[in-house]
Amino acid sequence: MTELDQVKVLAARYRAASERPYLASALYSLTVVPSGGVPTMAVDRHWRCYVSPAFVAATSVPELAGVWIHEVAHLLRDHHGRADRLPAADQRDRLRVNIAQDCEINDDLLADGLALPQGRVEPGTFGLATGRLFEEYLPQLPPFAVCSDCGSGAHGSPADWEIPDDGGRGGVSKVEAEALRRHTAEAMRAHRRNRGSLPAGWQRWADDVLEPTVDWRRVLAGAVREAVAWASGAVDYTYRRPSRRTGALRGVVLPSLRRPLPSVAIVIDTSGSMGEDDLAAALAEVTGVLREVGVGGNRVTVLACDADVQAAARVTSAQQVNLAGGGGTDMRVGIQAALALPDRPGVVIVLSDGFTPWPEAPSSSRLIAALIGADPPPPPAWVEAVRVPRGSD
Repeated sequence: MTELDQVKVLAARYRAASERPYLASALYSLTVVPSGGVPTMAVDRHWRCYVSPAFVAATSVPELAGVWIHEVAHLLRDHHGRADRLPAADQRDRLRVNIAQDCEINDDLLADGLALPQGRVEPGTFGLATGRLFEEYLPQLPPFAVCSDCGSGAHGSPADWEIPDDGGRGGVSKVEAEALRRHTAEAMRAHRRNRGSLPAGWQRWADDVLEPTVDWRRVLAGAVREAVAWASGAVDYTYRRPSRRTGALRGVVLPSLRRPLPSVAIVIDTSGSMGEDDLAAALAEVTGVLREVGVGGNRVTVLACDADVQAAARVTSAQQVNLAGGGGTDMRVGIQAALALPDRPGVVIVLSDGFTPWPEAPSSSRLIAALIGADPPPPPAWVEAVRVPRGSD
């Protein structure tokens, strides 16, 4: 293996940090690892930067500085963490994921005037618009036979030339990585305030780190799953299936414990302030989660309610719901009607903009409020609230 020109590599990093000082802390946190296996430069999840001596010898310092920034961008944008959340089929196509990530990064770097080596990819290479996230680029890309590999710090899958997790040689922990991301985002915000603009992608990234947008679907799904699990935790005795210990007691039949699957009631605010599209989107999310946890349509009752209950029916899909109403708003009526159903629900989910009176005290059923809109008033503290942005898709 050709010996790595350390002076050239470090000179390129110094140039990158000097010209983009808000990236300096992140750049200097990378541990340099010479490697003949890596094609150019790459990073792993632990912030180790693998450098090809041959690539360094053939590349100018300005272009190497651009590659330094490209590689640290994979780590700052948590590309490996986001890749872990992709569908399994996409995760297996790691090099195509890498290309999509390169598109997300390189349009910002080129807009920032950075020099990058020949052979780079950018959205225009595939006739795609700039300014997108890699998750948006991925389904629009063709398959690739050969392309660059930026390492597990990008696509998430360790390469043969990477040091094993327990192999030492420096590295940054998850906690340290999060601190670096926040420090870098704060430095970017200060740079933008004092010296001018940033590329749109970096600006969006910094804003997301400092003022994160909550994924309401994930929060809602978690709340519904937890509530269903809580309601399912109730046990009762039944003689329909005698206890296994009955055989040991002559003439005595012992009941067995059962863990019933709860019924769920969904109360939908159909007053004039609510939009059908918002309601349908939130209802589809709720019914999807219920199906995942095994609560089928035969155990879900949907009640449309404004100031009175307009419709109540068991449904198997969101399309079957009759969103009747349009008058005033009082979700207490819908909640009371839900609790009075013959099959009393263990979980009641309310989809509303929040401008409604609420019951004065909790009941034995778990209550979740999915609050739709930009600034809904908070429900009582005992109501589990999830905020759903209006017009979310």
